[in-house]
Amino acid sequence: MLYVNGAVFLSVLLFVIGLCVGLSVPTNFFQTKGSDALDSAPLIDGHNDLAYNLYELLNNNLDEFNFTKNLTDDKLWGTKVCDSCYTDLPRLRKGKLGAQFWAAYVDCSSQYKDAVQLTLRQIDVIKRLVAKYPDDLEFVTEAKNIEEAWKNKKIGSMIGVEGGHSIDSSLAVLRLYYELGVRYMTLTHMCNTPWADSSLVNDSSVHNLTEFGQAVVYEMNRLGMLVDLSHVSHNVMRHVLLITKAPVMFSHSSAFTVCRNYRNVPDDVLHMVKKNNGVVMVNFYSNYVNCNSSRKATIQDVVDHINYIRNFIGADYVGIGADFDGVESMPEGLEDVSKYTDLFDRLYESEVEPRWTKEELEKVAGRNLIRVFRAAEEVRDQLAKTEQPRQDIINARDIYQAEVMSNVQPGSCYTAKEWAPLKLNNNSQQ
Repeated sequence: MLYVNGAVFLSVLLFVIGLCVGLSVPTNFFQTKGSDALDSAPLIDGHNDLAYNLYELLNNNLDEFNFTKNLTDDKLWGTKVCDSCYTDLPRLRKGKLGAQFWAAYVDCSSQYKDAVQLTLRQIDVIKRLVAKYPDDLEFVTEAKNIEEAWKNKKIGSMIGVEGGHSIDSSLAVLRLYYELGVRYMTLTHMCNTPWADSSLVNDSSVHNLTEFGQAVVYEMNRLGMLVDLSHVSHNVMRHVLLITKAPVMFSHSSAFTVCRNYRNVPDDVLHMVKKNNGVVMVNFYSNYVNCNSSRKATIQDVVDHINYIRNFIGADYVGIGADFDGVESMPEGLEDVSKYTDLFDRLYESEVEPRWTKEELEKVAGRNLIRVFRAAEEVRDQLAKTEQPRQDIINARDIYQAEVMSNVQPGSCYTAKEWAPLKLNNNSQQ
């Protein structure tokens, strides 16, 4: 006890002496670990695909899913039998997660078919999951409620629709998703929509961002829905950042310079994100953080991406978007959702200059995302004074041509009247 009291006395004495002689005391003077930042700010993950695993493994039957159990060794959900299962409440709590965007994702094969119905089912299962565990989860639709839920020991739960194919090229569907609680939409997934290109086109262009694609962005701005640029082509990233009225997010993307995968964000776009006051939430997927095929990805690769973005454009523009349950390979050291604390400890220990501060780590954890979310709401409130819901309808020929490129029989799943002239023309040519 004598030694402990002496150590405390010495620490206080040094602090007082520093103040007296005019020495600057660093803000992280008393911090021992980087993960301590997760006790003073909510950790917000931009992307988790648990809902899709619920669909794939249980067809959304929550009666057969025990979220309160550590599922590491489960016969259905365990790591030995499911290579994309990383999430349950015990491990989320261990990882100190404060809030989560749960992805409502449906496969690109549903495009031009039943994407809307399947997306609604995913939104429904997310909301049912949150309602089933009220002691641990709280549904959140406003930025201010994230920290409130976290202070009440709840994991703030939000919905992001992953892929513009989920709106079936309809602004009406987009608006209804917002009313159901969706707060971001990824403009594409691993497929082009008739109005925007995905990352698969690399540096080339098929549609880029069409006039209707611009209308989608503007309507998202008007609604207060975050525009998510993960999965889009680099050219679409640039186009959106030139026209958007609100800050954007990358819900789960990393740095292209560190790993040259087109799912990642190139340097010129990082500069645009800073100017836009947006945020890039770094993905953990092994193939996106490590482009060296001769070795396995590690936690240090993710640290390198976060450090690169922080040193390139600043700590105000980077966050966490792990992509748990959406991929089949995670880096060594980030095997599941319990490992966030290890990541923040490693960041704090990084041999970078300037060294990380507690305030910066709090920003990466979640304060940057909250700032972007609030800014989108402010734009929404401003536009509400002057703008009405947009009534743009995509040109049926754009969908027709996109279906041809996707080897889908044009118009086979559509009855809307704007398709009628194209169907008559197509029939006359047969």
